Parts: sequence; structure tokens; C-alpha cells
Amino acid sequence: MKLEVKEVSAAFGDKKVLEDIQINLAERELVSLLGASGVGKTTLFHVIAGLLVPDTGSVWLEGDEITGSPGKISYMLQKDMLLPYKTVLDNVSLPLQIKKKGKRAARQEAKQYFREFGLEGYEDKYPSQLSGGMRQRAALLRTYLFSSKVALLDEPFSALDTMTKSAMHQWYLSVMERIHLSTLLITHDMDEAILLSDRIYILAGKPGKIKAEICIDCKKPRNSDFMLTEEFLSYKKQIIELI
Repeated sequence: MKLEVKEVSAAFGDKKVLEDIQINLAERELVSLLGASGVGKTTLFHVIAGLLVPDTGSVWLEGDEITGSPGKISYMLQKDMLLPYKTVLDNVSLPLQIKKKGKRAARQEAKQYFREFGLEGYEDKYPSQLSGGMRQRAALLRTYLFSSKVALLDEPFSALDTMTKSAMHQWYLSVMERIHLSTLLITHDMDEAILLSDRIYILAGKPGKIKAEICIDCKKPRNSDFMLTEEFLSYKKQIIELI
């Protein structure tokens, strides 16, 4: 397994937020964490990213324990968080500079990925000159350059319009496959989870617990026509009954 979360529980004061969470992520797999607001999805991501130490349990990356160790796993928030006063190339190369690479070397390394991420020709543009989809591509590339092992994505497509979101879904799956990236995705969108995921964890209750694990046994990539099939509707019905 690429990533393992073992028996994690967390509380804020006397309010327990997560209880006995156990999840895992294999190489090149996309796994969604699906649940209503307030069930602890973002808290769990903070634990996995090392930003929060759980009360009990542990987090393992490729066999090494990383509990409470930030900087081991990429974490992308819902907003792209691009710096408006920096070019796209300088925004994207920031993680490499944080890792003590020189500015020129960081730019050269980051630039190698611009074609792969559909950003070629936009190196010297500023975030305000990009569409929503292009900004997300830049943010995803920056996330990947922070750590190419596992990406934690917290609703990265939620702010996009329907057509852009659909295109981004297909694009991200193709990029994942080419660069061998493993992804753990937070979403409130059942359709998105079914379309993208190899597996879905249902997080429910207060404190949040893993209520079910659903394997989406359908070949990827899955286009919008898949949403009209009996298989899709069956998975959606199953999720609705669990949440």
C-alpha cells in the first residue's frame, strides 16, 4: 500500500471528531472520501498531511510512519491559492524552492511538466490571466511537485462550472495514469466520486467513522454517458442509503 491510516481517532477538547479511522490507498489508485459537512473529512486530511497529531492511531507512507510529520504528502485545498504577483512558472516552482533548490533550477525542473499538465505557453502568464480550469491545472502541478507520491485533494473541482469540471475529470485521470500518481480525494459530490474513484469510503456520524467501503468495479475512464447506466444508478442508490 502507498498510504495507510491505522485506527486514527481525534478530538478537539471534549468533542470527538474522528473515531477509529482505517483507510488505505494503493499505487495509481484514486480513492474518494465522501460524506456530509461536519463529519471530519478535512480533519482527517490534516492528520494524514501531518498538520494535526491524532489522539490515537498512526499514518504510514510506503511502509514508513509519518504521523505528525508535515511535508511528506502533497495537500491541495479547494481554492487554488496561486500568488497573484507571481507568474505561473514561479507559482508552480515554489515547492522546489522550499526544498532548497535554486530559483533557476526550480524553474527548469517545473517547466518540464508544463506540457504534461496542459500549461505549455502559459509560463509567463499571471493567475488573473488564466481560466478557472487552467488555474486548477497550475495548482495541481504545484501540488505534484511538492510530493509526487500521494496527493490529498480537498474538493479541487467544486468551484468549476459543469463543462469545465467534466473536462478536468478526464484530464486528471489521464495525468494520474501517465505520472503514476496516487490520489485521495474529498468530495461532497456523489456523481464525481462514482465517476473518478476506484474505491469510495463513506464517512458518517459524529464522531466521524468509516461506515462503508464501496469498490467501483467499472473500467476507467468513465465518461458522462456512464451516468445514464444502470450500474451508475445502482452505485448512487447504495451511497444515498448509507449517507
